[in-house]
Amino acid sequence: ISLASDKGAEVLIHVGLDTVMLKGEHYTAHVENGAVVKKGDLLLEFDMAAIAEAGYDTITPVVICNTDDYKEVVRLTGKTVEPGNPVMELEK
Repeated sequence: ISLASDKGAEVLIHVGLDTVMLKGEHYTAHVENGAVVKKGDLLLEFDMAAIAEAGYDTITPVVICNTDDYKEVVRLTGKTVEPGNPVMELEK
């Protein structure tokens, strides 16, 4: 999933590694390209067990693609993430 925030952050959420080889199997998108979304909107569902069973790593990198636009990118680690929790902070 690729997102652009109102404040200019370009975010890539990549569910699984090398999963492009699955050609969309085990994934269900809930938004279309170009959609405007807000916090709490369901973007994507996926079957983590089926992806792992197919031999793919289910690690999900969240990448800020335009880090040069920010003074600091702080990862908020060491806790279980619940829906709505921040996972990083960006400082201009």
